[in-house]
Amino acid sequence: MGRLVLVPNALDLGAAPGDLRDVLPDGVLRVAAGLGHWVVEDARSARAFLKRVDAVHPLSLPLQSIDIRELPRRPKGGAARAPSGPADRALLDLLEPARRGVDLGLLSDAGLPAVADPGATLVAAAHRVGIPVHPLPGSSSLLLALAASGLDGQHFAFVGYLPQEVVARTARIRELEALSRRQRQTQIAIETPYRNPVLLQAMLQSLAPTTRLAVSQGLTLAGAFSRTDIVEGWRARPCILSDRTPAVFAWLA
Repeated sequence: MGRLVLVPNALDLGAAPGDLRDVLPDGVLRVAAGLGHWVVEDARSARAFLKRVDAVHPLSLPLQSIDIRELPRRPKGGAARAPSGPADRALLDLLEPARRGVDLGLLSDAGLPAVADPGATLVAAAHRVGIPVHPLPGSSSLLLALAASGLDGQHFAFVGYLPQEVVARTARIRELEALSRRQRQTQIAIETPYRNPVLLQAMLQSLAPTTRLAVSQGLTLAGAFSRTDIVEGWRARPCILSDRTPAVFAWLA
């Protein structure tokens, strides 16, 4: 068996690409340069990533000769489930290079593959058929934001995307705040960048004044910021979030 190699990506989503050596270990880039088969979230962004790798370590094959296949799509924010039937066969087809003894890369659009990412289904399929899974080190916006927040880093939960519908979102925020209060557990959520300002306002309207709210945006980029304050402080000193840059929200009641 070849390996399924989990290759981290930068967190910039290609918006302001810099030298990958600033955010990824050189060893990761050497491994990425040597892979000729990939399963990715988006083929176009994967090619852009490989061009950036090539600027540091020449690719082992011309970019147009590298086999790049996309993961099956699932609804944004939908929970990953163990696939079956045709979906399972599709994943096994994607794993075919590794089943033939060739290392296969898995790449997300940003950050660590399979963490808040549809690649988790491919990793699960690899385990089911005995393909070794080899994760490489890189940045996770979730953990960087948690570290920068000053909130409880020993008891926390990632809750993914919150509902978009106003009533359901408010109920979910208050439900998670009550859970945080009972268990002294930091809650962590993300949102599609263009809805960042809406989610921040929803949290300021729904959370208790004394709940601590932390927001990190643009992590690892120039101009990145992290702020933690009680909700009352956020209301008194408003902040306008960019609707173009990913953000991470964390709160502790």
